[in-house]
Amino acid sequence: MALSIKILATIVGCGLVTWLSRVIPFVLVKNFDLPAWLIRYLSFVPLVIMTALIMENIFTHHAGSLPTIDYENLFATIPTFIAAIISKSLIVIVVVGIVCMALIRLLF
Repeated sequence: MALSIKILATIVGCGLVTWLSRVIPFVLVKNFDLPAWLIRYLSFVPLVIMTALIMENIFTHHAGSLPTIDYENLFATIPTFIAAIISKSLIVIVVVGIVCMALIRLLF
């Protein structure tokens, strides 16, 4: 596929918009003091995002019926969650998760 000026401009434009949408909030908030209640509220955002991602992978949605459990992901999540509680280290969590999923897929 040939790279035309239109495609290149679209890629650069999308990259610029993505970059600006991530940088502008930091620039704006840098000059203001946020209220304590807002900072406390925003502190829960990473936890909510991670919970949503985990639940989305454990449960498989089927239109018109109840979700089913993806047992591979569930069985890999349990030791990973325990490693997260014990170590509180992102590298340990990632390695345990990858190793658990690899072992589950190898054995089953």
